[in-house]
This record gives sequence, structure tokens and C-alpha cells, in this order.
Amino acid sequence: MNIFETFRESLPYLVDGFQITLLAWIVSIIIGVVLGLIACLFRLSKLAPLRGIGWLYIWLIRGTPMIVQAFVVYFGFSQALGIRMSPLTAGIITLSLNCGAYLAEIFRSGIQAVPKGQEEAARSLGMGRARTMIRIILPQAFKVAVPPMVNQFIITLKDTSILTVIGMPEIVNEAQQYIMIHLDYFETYICVALFYLVVISLLMLLSNYIEKKIGYDRKGRQA
Repeated sequence: MNIFETFRESLPYLVDGFQITLLAWIVSIIIGVVLGLIACLFRLSKLAPLRGIGWLYIWLIRGTPMIVQAFVVYFGFSQALGIRMSPLTAGIITLSLNCGAYLAEIFRSGIQAVPKGQEEAARSLGMGRARTMIRIILPQAFKVAVPPMVNQFIITLKDTSILTVIGMPEIVNEAQQYIMIHLDYFETYICVALFYLVVISLLMLLSNYIEKKIGYDRKGRQA
């Protein structure tokens, strides 16, 4: 069977799997952005307990492989806490925690890239710390953080393939189901790679466009 025949035969499997992949990815990056922002603000807090919680979360997630995190969430929580969850739910939790930890450091770098004078000027005008952060610091930090954020989103999309180990029915898992019937290893995995390649290429183009757009905005303001 050639690759075109394999693609035609395996397409229903791959489409079903890719829908789950995209669902898990979209939900995970939304939750990850929220977790990352909270962890970032915790790390920058003046309160030591909050700084400790933020540091511990980032240290644990960034210091362990995602495949181990998936096993802990799916198998460990079930045994230790008696919580039974579907592979999709466990996969989303794992991806969200992982994405959030890396985004927290990206946000922190963006915030620290904003000149201190911006905050001092806002505070001198009577703006509180929270208002200064929301109105002045975060909008500027977001522009700095956008390119690495998009890069992290791409990494998270590719990381969905790891979750086949817990049975999440994403595209790699569905491809394996097809392979078990037809034994077309090479052609099927090439088709899976093409699915990822198309979507990730589009995201890379989006990242380049945003980076250039932000660059033009900065040049315009400086001029």
C-alpha cells in the first residue's frame, strides 16, 4: 500500500484523533495561560508564602518529565485519591500544568523587561500596585512575551503526542489503532507527521507575523 492509499484509508482515524488533539491543546493553553499568570504573580509577590508556592509549582513541573506527570495524574491520583478520570481529562490537566509552568517564566521575563521607571511613574501619579500592574506593566510585558508564548503553544501541541501513553485518543493513538489492523507503520506515521507539520507551520507563520508586527509598533513609537 502506498502513502496515498494509506492516507485515504487512515484519514477517518487521523481526523478523529486530530480533533481530540486540538481540543486538548486549545483547552490546555487557555488554562495554562491562567495558571502561568497566577504563578508568575506569585513569584513576583512581596509575600514569601506566595513566592514559595509559585517557585514550588514551577520547580516541580519544569524539573520532571511530562510523561511522569501524566502517569501521576492518571494513575497516581486514581490510586491515592480515589479519583477516576478519563484519559482526555488527565491529558488536559497534565498539559495545562506543564504549559502553565513554562508560561509563568515567560510572563516573569516579560514583566521584568518593562523598565522600572514605568512602575515608579505610575505610583507617583497615585496608582496602586494592582492597578499599575494591570494598566501599565502587563500590557507592555504581554507584547514582549508574545513570541515565546506562541513558541510554547507549539511545544504544547507537539507534547500532546506523549499522552498516548495514558490512552488519550489523540492522533498518534488513533494512528496506532489503524496500524494494529493494517500494519502500515511507515506510511501511517508519515501521515501523522504531515498533520502536525501543517498545523505547526501555520502557527510558526503566525508567530513570525506577530513578532514583525510588534517590531514595527516599537519602531513607530521610537520614531
